Amino acid sequence: MFNAIHAPQLMGILNVTPDSFSDGGKFTGVAAAIAQAEKMIAEGADIIDVGGESTRPGSDPVMADEQIRRVVPVISAIRANNPQVQISIDTTLSQVAAAAVTAGASIINDVSAGQGDPKMLAFAATAQVPIILMHMQGTPKTMQDRPHYGNVLAEVIAALQQRITEALAAGVLAENIAIDPGIGFGKGKQDNIDLLAHLRSFVGLGYPVLLGTSRKRFMGSICNVSEPAELVTATAVTTALGVMAGVQMFRVHDVKANRQAADVAWAIKQAQ
Repeated sequence: MFNAIHAPQLMGILNVTPDSFSDGGKFTGVAAAIAQAEKMIAEGADIIDVGGESTRPGSDPVMADEQIRRVVPVISAIRANNPQVQISIDTTLSQVAAAAVTAGASIINDVSAGQGDPKMLAFAATAQVPIILMHMQGTPKTMQDRPHYGNVLAEVIAALQQRITEALAAGVLAENIAIDPGIGFGKGKQDNIDLLAHLRSFVGLGYPVLLGTSRKRFMGSICNVSEPAELVTATAVTTALGVMAGVQMFRVHDVKANRQAADVAWAIKQAQ
């Protein structure tokens, strides 16, 4: 599935959670969530990423039953209204992934890369559902407690290669694997900058890359901005740079601005 990606795709973030770092509590009702999904689709989102568990730094895990209660009605409604749109489920639990796929999700977005639930990779393989494997040092609860690397680029690449190997061994088809360097997940400010400076190294692994920088704190420290919603332009800059580096998917809150950034960068890249 992922090997069919050509032009950059935008994944619109839909957190149906009370406590996500930037938009927690805004879309916990089904009607509000559907309205936001429709808005993002109209602005150019190719994928709607629905999550029922915050993975902000310091967050606590949410049980599968509660995640399912939050996400399934929203996924079902989005699918009913938009038969062609892709829907991803942002979860580390196979039980949640299974319920979401039954409701209409078509992609698993797993920030633990299959390590949060030993059944996840097997489920993705059996269901033949594409899965995004993200790098994270630690867990959301602990990941920003003094993260440390000797060589962040080499270590993140090695960790992702290991997760790819595990996924393939579990039976996941190579064309159903994408990777995410995990910007902001167990990384310091300079770690994030170093990874963004070497996005071509991730593209060079031969799997589609998802980049998720949207409204993240390290950019606020660069721009002297404390409010995440003020980082729309900064996010769009990373989207444009990512397109030029060969990144295929971008997970964003602000679809309109990032659609423009991605489309202009893509037009320039095509002329190279």
